[in-house]
Amino acid sequence: MARRHTPYYHKLVGLGAELVDRIGYDAALRFTTVADEHLATRERVGVYDVYHQGALDVKGPDAESLLSRLLVNDPARIGDGGVLYSSLCNESGGMVDDLTVYRLAGDHYWLCPTPSRVDVVEAWVRDHTDGQRAYLTNIVSGTAFLSLQGPRSRETLAAMTDLDLSSAALPYFHCTRGVVAEVPALIARTGYSGELGYELFFPREYAEHVWDSAFAAGEPFGIAPCGLGALRSVRMEKKYPLYGLDLSATTSPLEAALGWTVRFDKGEFIGRDALQRQRDAGVTRRLVGIELGPTDPLPKAGDAISADGSPVGAVTSSDTGHFLGRALAMGYVTPDVAEDGTAVTVTSAETGAGLAGVVRTQAFYDPGRERVHA
Repeated sequence: MARRHTPYYHKLVGLGAELVDRIGYDAALRFTTVADEHLATRERVGVYDVYHQGALDVKGPDAESLLSRLLVNDPARIGDGGVLYSSLCNESGGMVDDLTVYRLAGDHYWLCPTPSRVDVVEAWVRDHTDGQRAYLTNIVSGTAFLSLQGPRSRETLAAMTDLDLSSAALPYFHCTRGVVAEVPALIARTGYSGELGYELFFPREYAEHVWDSAFAAGEPFGIAPCGLGALRSVRMEKKYPLYGLDLSATTSPLEAALGWTVRFDKGEFIGRDALQRQRDAGVTRRLVGIELGPTDPLPKAGDAISADGSPVGAVTSSDTGHFLGRALAMGYVTPDVAEDGTAVTVTSAETGAGLAGVVRTQAFYDPGRERVHA
């Protein structure tokens, strides 16, 4: 069966990208090496096309109240131009998805789900709109997405727009509308890299033009095309969870160390009772990072985690931290082990070999978040 293409497909092919199947899309895994693209993002500026990234448009007089009932976080906390990270939960407190919420106006929001969860989130929201004066439109197919990430991303984008991109004018986790490369766009100071960065949404028909403009603007700053391999490795250094690996319908935000996103004081929302019971009783597992050695092989999902010879959990994902020069992993462990510096052993299910690791509850890279706030 033929795979679908992003609007940058011909650019990807022309640059020699290694293409892989992501939910039926041809997606770029890498252009050169994952390590080179990872370092380009950390040190200069990397450009990412995330195959099926886009928005579900929610608008109407009841848009805010609808989202307040669906999200664990509180959309009323942000003003126009604000961005919110949240989860949708089922009645059991399990995560339907983690996503980003953009407030364009009091009655107008965008939801940006995990690309593999767009259809699920769309169906979930539609199932809860009965009787609401709120209307959902899937605009993913008509919207192009491009992400500029890295310490030179501001200079690159500044060469494409007259917008004030200073932190005072466009702080981290805010968005604005403007013209980029003569194309109307939504510019968001967000990203999955843990660096200063911007995510651009604009009409699909201008995709190749904006791509070319970005590379022309970023040439003096060492701009590089980057694939999903680098995106996954930079996210691992930041200990950002990924739905389908670290998060699922059977994990809760409290277990996933995302309790800071759950606003119990805002009133009723789907999953609130289950999450409140879990909060009061205490979670039985918690998602943590595990720092391994520079030459250690990467663990696989399901590999056992033990402490003092006793089983305490399992690995959910792993990757190489190319900037830090270490093998890194994430996994769920019992609460008594979820403390910084706890020594653990990760045992391969295939070989039985054990790797010595150390638990990290904060990001491996830039835990103080100075980079994203630069």
